[in-house]
Order: sequence, then structure tokens, then C-alpha cells
Amino acid sequence: MLLRERHQIRADAFVELRIWRVPVPVRNSTHDYKYALAYVVAGHCVIRYNNEAGKGDHKHIGDMEMPYAFTTPAKLLADFWFDVDQWRLA
Repeated sequence: MLLRERHQIRADAFVELRIWRVPVPVRNSTHDYKYALAYVVAGHCVIRYNNEAGKGDHKHIGDMEMPYAFTTPAKLLADFWFDVDQWRLA
């Protein structure tokens, strides 16, 4: 495990960040990281980035699911926090 953090954003909202280095890429990913990043508001996950086996790298924003172009863990975190900030400002 490279990163495991939980940040309370508001009384009813938090972010959970988990990134692992894995010995072989997750199926349908081309890198040696597994990740699960989530922004949860009032008990509902409204933003999620992950690379579950079989689906590869993707993200969920509200009800939409779309591919995500993973490059580095630092860029992954920057992109995730950008989406969290956009959600909070909407």
C-alpha cells in the first residue's frame, strides 16, 4: 500500500484515497498500480476513480462512468481533487 487516507471535508462528506503498487497490472490496465479513490456525500459515493479487474482505468462522476487515462499516481490525485472541487462548486 502506497497511500491510505481519509479526509473529512464536511460533517456529511469525506474523501477516501487508496493506492497500491501491484506486482502485475490489474486486468485491462497497463501499469503497476491499483487504486480506489472516492468522494462520499451524505452516504452516497458521488465521485469514484478506480481500476477494477476487467474494466481497467475509469471514473464515475454522479451517474456517469467514463474511461480514465492513468499516467502517474500524482496526476491521478490531481485529477481526482479537481473533480471533487468542481462537484463542490456546482
